[in-house]
Amino acid sequence: MERFDIRSVIDGYSQGYFLMSEGDGQPIEWYYTNERTLIPLDDRFRYPKSLQRAINQNRFEVKIDSAFEQVVEGCADRETTWISNELRSLYFNLHQAGWAHSFETWQGDKLAGGILGIAIRGVFIGESMFFKIPEGSKVAMVKLVEHLRSRGYGLFDAQLMNPHLARFGAYEIDDQSYQNLLQKALTKSCVFV
Repeated sequence: MERFDIRSVIDGYSQGYFLMSEGDGQPIEWYYTNERTLIPLDDRFRYPKSLQRAINQNRFEVKIDSAFEQVVEGCADRETTWISNELRSLYFNLHQAGWAHSFETWQGDKLAGGILGIAIRGVFIGESMFFKIPEGSKVAMVKLVEHLRSRGYGLFDAQLMNPHLARFGAYEIDDQSYQNLLQKALTKSCVFV
């Protein structure tokens, strides 16, 4: 895993690249997309009205990094996953070095859902999300945006669009616009935890 030492991984993400694997036994590769998906941190962020009830009822407690390995496992636990065992191992190394984080929702002592991401200065890169209890990951998304705003983050990079992200106001931008926002956000000195 020499080519994926912590410094080179953070350098790659700081330039807009991200890592994926085709699955266990397959190599981890760098990827780049010219149409980048962002989660807005301003008033363009939105969520389904039905979610407001779950938020108002305080059904979920939010925690950060209390179950990092469980969140990575939850994100990888699907029929086809790009999070190989080697990539899981790399995430654990990034977590121990203070770069990778889990943003979790809990119901009592049960992990309801979570988001796996990498925080670099004023940029949060959302790698994956999962839920075990309905609304768990959606509430995590709303609370994560609130957290990033409160910490002064400038960019929430979701990499690739999907219908789930679109429901939160996610939008795509061209590469030059993305690079401008990325470089500006990297000048900030935000602390995730």
